[in-house]
Amino acid sequence: MRAFFELFSIFLKLGLSSFGGPVAHLGYFRTEFVDRRKWFDDAQYADLVALCQFLPGPASSQVGFAIGVQRGGITGGISAFLGFTLPSILILLGFAAIIPLLQGDLGQGLIRGLKLIAVAIVAHAVLGMAQSLANTTYRALIALGALIICLLLTGFVGQILAIILGAVIGYLILEAPSAQAQSNEQGTRFTWSHGTAIASFFILLIALPVLAASTNQTSFALADIFYRAGALVFGGGHVVLPLLQAEMVPNLMDQNLFLAGYGATQALPGPIFSFASYLGAMASDAPLTGVLIGATAIFVPGFLLTYGALPIWQGLRTNQIARKALLGTNAAVVGLLAAALINPIALQALTQPLDWAIALIGFAILWQLKWPAWILVLAGGAAGALFAVIGLY
Repeated sequence: MRAFFELFSIFLKLGLSSFGGPVAHLGYFRTEFVDRRKWFDDAQYADLVALCQFLPGPASSQVGFAIGVQRGGITGGISAFLGFTLPSILILLGFAAIIPLLQGDLGQGLIRGLKLIAVAIVAHAVLGMAQSLANTTYRALIALGALIICLLLTGFVGQILAIILGAVIGYLILEAPSAQAQSNEQGTRFTWSHGTAIASFFILLIALPVLAASTNQTSFALADIFYRAGALVFGGGHVVLPLLQAEMVPNLMDQNLFLAGYGATQALPGPIFSFASYLGAMASDAPLTGVLIGATAIFVPGFLLTYGALPIWQGLRTNQIARKALLGTNAAVVGLLAAALINPIALQALTQPLDWAIALIGFAILWQLKWPAWILVLAGGAAGALFAVIGLY
């Protein structure tokens, strides 16, 4: 129990202060657990990061979970998750409670400003990911093909098809640099609990859609949506946006509220996947139940795979077939996110010249001035509210 509360307090501090998105989170974790506490050396920490980037799900949250597991078993992983995620979940629950009250010009302007900053943030993410994940001719072509597929075949089916084709083409035509095996094993042996975790991942992936279809209950439908998003998205963070949008809008919520919540999430510390807690609250007749479903279902698949794969990662990470397929998947993810940027985000948010001006200024600030996203979100929301009050909207 002491380890549980120790890990919870450490990750709670990180959950309150880790602004900047998944890449920044990994930097915070390294400072805390490699430099300061010396729980891992750089090679051991790099192995954990590589594992979580290889698996679907929220990479930074999975690294935190894996650190907790290494220090305190499965209860340590749960403790790390709770500490890191609770701050953003609670703030988003409050935002979900007040956003329906924002019906006047001021409130609508605020929502519009958040939507436009969401455009800038996603555009910035697309360009940054393209530079690292689609930076060769073949990878760029995979990204372009995924973009075309997702624009022609809108919805979840097109996105999953693009990811699968990216993996297949990556295996067939891409070359992956050889991975050097590490000698510093963590000493985790594969046991029945690891096998159970992997089996549970696939059982839930199959069972939840069946339950959602047979019961016709919103709770099961939300659990199915969030679980599939967490189970099938590679790259984490912004990449989950198009998968959730395809399932949530317009069946369960309005596009404006969806993008406003996504924009607000950028202003918070902690994982971007916490956005699911806001969506659960907005889409459910019982907001607290929706928050619990969103806050757990989207994280559970990644954690199940992380826990199950920890003992066997060392062999898998040096497998050239898996590495080549992952390169293709990552390139396809760039195209998937670019398609979401075009439709529906930009097409629905950019309706007049002032919208374009705000979005472009926001993008330029992110790209050139490197402002933290949370500052830009606050500024965009304030600008939207101001323009609405003075009659420009």
